[in-house]
Amino acid sequence: MKKKSRIELPGNLRAKKIILILLVILVILILIINGMENRKDESNLSNKSNSQIIKSQESSDTETNKEESNTIEESLYEEARNLFFNERNYEKTIEKANEIVNQFPESYKAYNIRGIAKAYNGDFHEGMKDIDKALDLNSEFGYARFNKALNYELYGEYDNALTWYDKALEVEDYVWSYYGKASIYGRRGDVENTIKYLKIAISMDSSVKDEAKTESDFDNVRDSKEFQDLINN
Repeated sequence: MKKKSRIELPGNLRAKKIILILLVILVILILIINGMENRKDESNLSNKSNSQIIKSQESSDTETNKEESNTIEESLYEEARNLFFNERNYEKTIEKANEIVNQFPESYKAYNIRGIAKAYNGDFHEGMKDIDKALDLNSEFGYARFNKALNYELYGEYDNALTWYDKALEVEDYVWSYYGKASIYGRRGDVENTIKYLKIAISMDSSVKDEAKTESDFDNVRDSKEFQDLINN
């Protein structure tokens, strides 16, 4: 067999070097690709963080605007309440409530106080529409349920009034709901139920006694011993 010439060895070495170089290049390419992926991930993370910051800022701005709107709405509502309860100026109460509704169409409090102001101003039907609108917006609003009962009472619909005083008491244990029921039974001359509900009202607020002493609603039961004992003791 012919011996292989030693001159072939350099050829094998060259092949090995080529393979080695290719491997080195491959490793370098892998490192470059990994580096690019890492930078991409860092960029995505940065973008995500920036996006979260922007969203967080937007959320914060939204909450701030909402709080400011609520503050404005509450301030206007307190003005309307003052006009109704302290000044007893029903027309101005309605005007102030109109202002609130124009700015805050979902303000159930504004519809409610506008409704009872309209009722006291002689417009039962329009007043009831506003109170019903308040209840559509917030069915659990006890003050609107109370005002619906009071509206019925003002216009002599006593059975409906009693029903809605009970509905008001379902969501709020309000002294004037008990007083309202007592006053209706007083008009009817029902001493037993008048005393029952008036006693509850007085137990919640003793100043109710002074109110009851001059309340014309109790004229039909005023001379009864039970009524006299209750308001004078």
